Amino acid sequence: MGMWIGRNRKARVTYGFDEIALVPGEVTINPNEVDTSFEIPTPSGKPIKLKIPIIASAMDGVTDVHFCIEMGKLGGLGVINLEGIQTRYENPREVLEKILKADKAHVTELIQKMYTEPIKEELISKRIQELKQAGVIASVSSIPQKAERYGAIAAEAGVDIFVVQSTVSTVRHVSTEYKSLDLAGFCKKMKAPVILGNAVTYNVVLELMECGVAGVLIGVGPGAACTSRGVLGLGVPQVTATVDSAAARDAYFKKTGRYVPIITDGGMSKGGDVCKALAAGSDAVMVGSAFARSQESPGQGFHWGMATPHANLPRGTRIQVGVTGSLKQILFGPATVDDGSQNLVGAIATCMGCVGASTIREFQETEIIIAPSIKTEGKLFQMVQAVGMGTK
Repeated sequence: MGMWIGRNRKARVTYGFDEIALVPGEVTINPNEVDTSFEIPTPSGKPIKLKIPIIASAMDGVTDVHFCIEMGKLGGLGVINLEGIQTRYENPREVLEKILKADKAHVTELIQKMYTEPIKEELISKRIQELKQAGVIASVSSIPQKAERYGAIAAEAGVDIFVVQSTVSTVRHVSTEYKSLDLAGFCKKMKAPVILGNAVTYNVVLELMECGVAGVLIGVGPGAACTSRGVLGLGVPQVTATVDSAAARDAYFKKTGRYVPIITDGGMSKGGDVCKALAAGSDAVMVGSAFARSQESPGQGFHWGMATPHANLPRGTRIQVGVTGSLKQILFGPATVDDGSQNLVGAIATCMGCVGASTIREFQETEIIIAPSIKTEGKLFQMVQAVGMGTK
């Protein structure tokens, strides 16, 4: 498998969203009659069910309490970053305004400075309680090094889902400077389901699932505001990463009878990309930049990566994506733009109908072809005029 890239060295050929296409099915279904729901397993055995398979990323330009409440009411899920400004500042709006107004040359330095403010643990509880009081699922995210402490606080506050997220997650993390998180022990201790990420390979996903996680986030560096692939050279294109991870999920299910969903995280700003991720084997997707364009987003059209504030090696940047419509429009339409960035759920349902899939599980069986010209074939005028499929 693979091809020679030099003497005694082979490399695999891998694929991203732009290199593949989905093949229409022999049977088609009315899009209004497909099931787009998604379930997250819980320690109690009663799964958390979402109406739509879309999660909003735990990024400060994307989610805050207000956004997550609106996302929850629409049937999705928003995650609040416990390492971000929502837990560092009582009034995060003031800090957001400074970040949004900063010039491009100094914004990363400003973000680094804003994130040196210590996290106030009482704000962890406060944010979770604000979500619970609104009647939506409360989900928060932490890095592994802080998961034990913040997980205990979150559990006490009644958190529904706890996400442990880092650039690259493995079960066998080696460090002499700090104690590595015992993932299996942590998952067993937490009463709420634990979603872990990020990973991109078969063996790592399999090992993570064996720790008792409730889901695995798939993707290293594909996010619109992430620069990990440029800074570190790391990453696997999302289609290949999803297919490999889905194979691990299926092998684990066959071995144990326990189904652990995988969630493709990053690299999807349009409906077609989301459809391709699900068809490649994902159970749901985590999206950032698409929601940063909503009227409800705290970034108001600006978006920055989770590792942007890193003190020594930033692996993210602030980008401007603009505000194009309401969160409801982005999820359900009616779309007022022609580039596929609105009505994501409508795109999923329509694509499922076209390939003859009535559920997400059936959608995962869709035939996929390698088609690097799929986005440009016959689209000369769109490309030249930068409209429709000619937009980035």
